[in-house]
Amino acid sequence: MGRFWRAIGLLLGLLAPVGSRAQPAPPPGPGTTAPADVALVPGPATLPVTGVFTLGFRLRGGTLGRYADFPELEGFKKSGKTSTTTTRIVQGRRFADLTITQRYVPYGEGEFVIKPFQLTVNGVVLRSRGATVRVGPAAPANPAALTKPANPAAPLQAVGDLDKLFGKPKPALYQDVPDHAFMAVVADRPSVFVGQGVRVGLYFYLLPTDQELLAFHDFDDQLPPLLHELHQPTAWQEPGPEASVTPDSVRYRGQRYLRFRLAENVYYPLTAQPLRFPPLALTMVKFKVLKKPEAGQDNRLAGYKTFLSPGLTVAVRALPEAARRGAVAVGSYRTIEAISRTRFRVGESFTYSFGVAGQGNLSAVLAPPVAPWPGLEVYGPDVREEPVPGGGRKLFRYRLVVRRPGVLPLDSLLQLIVFNPATARYDTLRPGLRPQVRGTVATAAPLPKPDADAFYGLALAQADTTIQSLDVYRDVRRYADWLLLGLAAVAVVGWWRAGRQ
Repeated sequence: MGRFWRAIGLLLGLLAPVGSRAQPAPPPGPGTTAPADVALVPGPATLPVTGVFTLGFRLRGGTLGRYADFPELEGFKKSGKTSTTTTRIVQGRRFADLTITQRYVPYGEGEFVIKPFQLTVNGVVLRSRGATVRVGPAAPANPAALTKPANPAAPLQAVGDLDKLFGKPKPALYQDVPDHAFMAVVADRPSVFVGQGVRVGLYFYLLPTDQELLAFHDFDDQLPPLLHELHQPTAWQEPGPEASVTPDSVRYRGQRYLRFRLAENVYYPLTAQPLRFPPLALTMVKFKVLKKPEAGQDNRLAGYKTFLSPGLTVAVRALPEAARRGAVAVGSYRTIEAISRTRFRVGESFTYSFGVAGQGNLSAVLAPPVAPWPGLEVYGPDVREEPVPGGGRKLFRYRLVVRRPGVLPLDSLLQLIVFNPATARYDTLRPGLRPQVRGTVATAAPLPKPDADAFYGLALAQADTTIQSLDVYRDVRRYADWLLLGLAAVAVVGWWRAGRQ
């Protein structure tokens, strides 16, 4: 009987471990991933202009979920991503390493600063401190890399790594398509008088078919030096509209061009010295086109091209009889005027506005003085200016009071001499209104004597005529100070006696 129970116990002992080994492991919960190692893979510090700069990350021992986009790098253009999977076997276990690489193509040679950035992979934030990448000239071809075939008629074979064989096509496979773009400084007239406005613009022209070949490069840094070169120390400058990336369509030599406005100003010469605009340079991105385009690939190779604008000189002519005439406004102006009422009475004030409207420098139009006239009182003027590009309106508002009846000859009292560059003559702008003032001459009544007043006459007669000292107020202040000090002393003594009791 004992042997039977011992056999049963031995059998149960053997079955227990088997049951534990056969028990299945609980399935992983939703959203759980196996622990993985993620690291950034930096790019090279130097590369040729025909090479490719890379940034990537390596994921070891895990499954790739979501990851952020790679950053945009100054001086480089994204050129697609590659994915590489490497399998390792360590102690009989299989591991898979996944590497995601972003390719960047340099625009040209130079040193480019890679700013610090961060990249999130599977919820892990990878941070880079940044670096400096030097892009050098294209590496010369290596004849030793070519081996002569046994059969001289057979094509040559090259020996190289896979990145060079299957990477971005070589520059020799691209062709430089000629463009018809140019940059120019354009003035709306070849010569002007002193004080006459001339509109000068810096424009970039290109054919509509050249839009795929050219692109602006670092425009915010290139524009300020160009504006500085357009400055003229001997001219009054009015800035025009700001630079626009939206072109307008113009015709040049019978052909349609797209014109980009880089700068535009109106200049009013202050002296007879000519306006000289030096040659200007603008660097653009120029693309070469792949000779045999491939679907789904970037068929352009970026480079640089500098466009030069020829210099420009605008002749300036002195005004005739300038020494005798003095400072006058220059422009094509006409007279504008307005008045506040239609009926005028002696002694009643009214407003009269006189001004000019047209093309010219409104800042040079000064308020004309009103000539003296018996019985006329003039106040003002108030100036109101309504500028528009190249001209506008300017009004001088006077307030007038007429003390005598009759016709007020405003055309004789106000005049403005201007020089018209269209006719090369001086014009005198005068008012066209001559208001008729009605009523009688207002004579000033004599002021009443104080003695004749019923109230003030009696009060003045009974007033004390004793001369008062100028120091009376200072004496009163001194007495008040002594009184306050006495009251303070009494209060201190009272407080002391109350304390002793």
